[in-house]
Amino acid sequence: MIPTKMKAVVLTGHGGMDKLVYREDAPVPACGSGEVLIEVTACGLNNTDVWVRQGAYGTEDDPQAISTWRRGRSTLSFPRIQGADTVGRVVAVGAGVPEERIGERVIVDASIYNRDDDSLADIDYIGHGRDGGYAEYTAIPAENAHAIDTNLSDAELATFWCAYHTGEQMLVRADVKPGETVLVTGASGGVGSAIVQLCRARGAIPYAVVSKGKEQAVRDLGAEDVMLRDGGDFAEGLARMMNGRPLDVAADLVGGEMFGKLLNALRPEGRYTTAGAIGGPVVQLDLRTMYLKQLQLNGSSQGTRGAFARVLDYIRSGKIRPVLAATYPLSRFHEAQERFMSKSFVGNIVVIPDRHLKA
Repeated sequence: MIPTKMKAVVLTGHGGMDKLVYREDAPVPACGSGEVLIEVTACGLNNTDVWVRQGAYGTEDDPQAISTWRRGRSTLSFPRIQGADTVGRVVAVGAGVPEERIGERVIVDASIYNRDDDSLADIDYIGHGRDGGYAEYTAIPAENAHAIDTNLSDAELATFWCAYHTGEQMLVRADVKPGETVLVTGASGGVGSAIVQLCRARGAIPYAVVSKGKEQAVRDLGAEDVMLRDGGDFAEGLARMMNGRPLDVAADLVGGEMFGKLLNALRPEGRYTTAGAIGGPVVQLDLRTMYLKQLQLNGSSQGTRGAFARVLDYIRSGKIRPVLAATYPLSRFHEAQERFMSKSFVGNIVVIPDRHLKA
């Protein structure tokens, strides 16, 4: 029997960790027409949820302004249950959804596409425009719940959506081809460690920039070689690591001072692709470097339906694997997000509703 109340982490406004409130009396969402109700068994953390809580997206005119992910066209309202990387089981269906779906084990594509083609111009996501998976139950459009049959645990499956979907779309935007070299910054994080594997899945050759102590873990994921982020002269270190090979693509998740170094490192007609800026979102660009080298700069956020379909195929075929650093009870969400923000691990962190930990 489905209860009327549930435990959930509720975002009450922009700000610090105090804006995330663990409640034991949140209403279980109603299952609307065309929707399924999922009993959540695991939900992964992501940087976007952190930046949304902080209001850290700025505006086009003021990078320091408090703003959410969809600049100038926000669908965020408070209170909001965040959480995009949801895995669980369908326990109820709304009108128009076959009852045979009840009982399915599902992984959620959290993208709210808002259109039928591959344009991402008006994209939103579950956990921002509507409630997500930091809860015991969540109701979502049935088309976003994908049945999955795998030996991976629910917590392992909850590491895939945001990181690998984002990473796959970054590689699509940069048109990465088999045999091409790709330098991945922030390669030990969720998206970075995904890109290393996704490069191998499409036949490209990933090189990685990491912080000290994470070198071997990233090599084990498939990096051809690694270099330290703070290992001295960047250009010399890169040339030594790549043994003089030209750099076709920079997949950057750091930004900040790294940005200019990456453009300098790219070969003529090279491509730069980004979906994050944990090292600083405001960068300095020498336009002469861009136009004299005929460079392409690509911004990317989330991914298309096709990108997620490829991720699912890679999961099923074993071409990619989860990188699960730790799990936490949902009731210890503050601790989980603090650990996530520390970046002291490789891969991703997942929260699990307490009752499923005790089962």
